[in-house]
Amino acid sequence: MRAYLVVLALLAIIFGGIAAYLNNKWSSFAEMDFSPPPVTIGAGLSKAESWGQYIEAVGTVKAKQGVELTSEESGQITAVLVESGDKVQAGQTLIEINSNVEQAALLRQKASLKLAELNFKRDKKLLRQKSISETQFDRSLADLEKAQAQLAETEARLANKTIRAPFNGTIGILEVELGDYVSPGTIIASLQDLSSLQLDFNVPSQAALHLAAGMPIEFTIAAYPDTVFTAELTAINPKIEPNTRNLKIRARVTSADQLVPGTFVQLRVITAEKIEVITVPESSISYSLHGNTLHLIEPTEDGNGLTAKAVVVKTGQVRNSNIRVLSPLPAGTKVVTAGQNKLYPGVLVVIDEKVQL
Repeated sequence: MRAYLVVLALLAIIFGGIAAYLNNKWSSFAEMDFSPPPVTIGAGLSKAESWGQYIEAVGTVKAKQGVELTSEESGQITAVLVESGDKVQAGQTLIEINSNVEQAALLRQKASLKLAELNFKRDKKLLRQKSISETQFDRSLADLEKAQAQLAETEARLANKTIRAPFNGTIGILEVELGDYVSPGTIIASLQDLSSLQLDFNVPSQAALHLAAGMPIEFTIAAYPDTVFTAELTAINPKIEPNTRNLKIRARVTSADQLVPGTFVQLRVITAEKIEVITVPESSISYSLHGNTLHLIEPTEDGNGLTAKAVVVKTGQVRNSNIRVLSPLPAGTKVVTAGQNKLYPGVLVVIDEKVQL
């Protein structure tokens, strides 16, 4: 009996130790925190800004004066007096075309005109003496006028055999060479006056009420995306194009360095109007089929941490990497700018100070 009690006592001690051990383990396990760790994010603030209004468009740089020089007469080129890229003055001779036939015709018609003048003077004297009829005098007058007209026509054709610069400018690439045969309409070269450039573009007809001469324009070109060029609005077409419902606008370029006619530009016409807007960093907006989402950073219910709350917002224009928020949003609101793909409802967040925007 005594041995039996000893065994029971030993079993009680063993099982009691096991129970105490398990109880201790379960207590420690229950006290462990199995909640997910906080997510590291970047943060920024919503801001109140004053935005000037502008109208965006695309346009083309043009020379104030620019033409494609062409031949008005046919013939072989006998002289090329300029080279590609030369600067020329108005009236300067550029190309000469063979004019031997016109020169010969000019001599013949000068002789015919001289004869017609002599006959006219003689018949005029005879008419006063009533030695000839009025009909013969009228014929002499008509012959004189005909000879004058033929001479003027030949002189005009002879002048067309010489191609001159219509204005000061820069010659483009010559499309002809010495000895080439040209016909009416053959392109000789482009002539552009680069001393003054202008900008042509179109805007929707509803923008007409917001435009006026003198408004400043900023524009960029693909070759120099970081360089902002300037222009000044000079003319608004008084007629809206019926097919496109667009309005043609012209501006004078005020900073023309590195620009050549034909350059395609992205531009904005800056109007005098200003509006107050709320903006957030553009990177804080997540785009999806459900709408544009902004994550707001808020304190947790116990006040011991931060959490991110997703809200759907309506957005507007983007300027200088900031996007306008059209939905109600107070200035100074903390928003998530990086790490949105790791967020979920109720998540705890930690702000990385290196990613502050």
